[in-house]
Amino acid sequence: MGRYVIRRLLQMIPVFIGSTFLIFVMVYALGDPVAALFGEKAPDPATAAQIRHDLYLDQPIWKQYLHYMGQIFQGDFGTAFNGQPVTELMGEAFPVTLRLTLVAVVIEIAVGITLGVVSGLRRGRSVDSTVLMITLIVISVPTFVTGYVLQYLFGVEWGIVRPSVSADATFGELLLPGTVLALVSLAYVTRLSRTSIAENVRADYVRTAVAKGLPRHRVIVRHLLRNSLIPVVTFIGTDIGVLMGGAIVTERIFNIHGVGFQLYQGVLRNNSPTVVGFVTVLVIVFLLANLLVDLCYAVLDPRIRYA
Repeated sequence: MGRYVIRRLLQMIPVFIGSTFLIFVMVYALGDPVAALFGEKAPDPATAAQIRHDLYLDQPIWKQYLHYMGQIFQGDFGTAFNGQPVTELMGEAFPVTLRLTLVAVVIEIAVGITLGVVSGLRRGRSVDSTVLMITLIVISVPTFVTGYVLQYLFGVEWGIVRPSVSADATFGELLLPGTVLALVSLAYVTRLSRTSIAENVRADYVRTAVAKGLPRHRVIVRHLLRNSLIPVVTFIGTDIGVLMGGAIVTERIFNIHGVGFQLYQGVLRNNSPTVVGFVTVLVIVFLLANLLVDLCYAVLDPRIRYA
């Protein structure tokens, strides 16, 4: 198991370097951060040259990247154009988005897999057809529509929750935004679980377990569900990073000052240090999530770690 983990960690190194380099080039090479800093006013050439020198922008792009990576390994993600260190912005934004993502993932796993198992075991029946129809509707409706509708119904019309999230962003306040964020992923998890269960329910090992007289719940949990979860785990693992980076719409609707809010502000103001810093951390989140998925593979199917 240890060699398996080391091999996966080594594979993450070139992925991290390649992805962060592409992000750095796309952000810094396609725009002028100094011009964005001054807005519509043309900066004094001498002042602009000094700022470029201070920000290391007068060097070739590959030297800028090496300088940036050297700062990252020292824990320095640069300084935003408002003078605030990017690490401080991360310290304020990431805990909020992590809580929001945790709520979304828990809802996605609990509800999605449950509905998928129920639907897969009753394939072709009315329950199965209803679940497929509902998930198709959820996938078809954009997140901003679902978010505004649920915000109006639960927050304004019925008054069950607050329409917007406070600065504390407690787990109770994040239940509705987390549900909105998780809905589309929940629908995909339901469909994946349903398809995998329906395919494996007629497998030889399931018939053997039933023939041995094992209880139905043990057959489903220990045999059927365990072997059917591999594609679902794959989706959930990659979806963790997607939820964190794609929470822009949800955070805007519910006034959540998380990662999505900071990325939106950074892109809007062409604040390159903020955008590159936040996306670099999201790359790390993606890689760690995929490592966790690989480890879950090895637990669900021991043959994988020896392949």
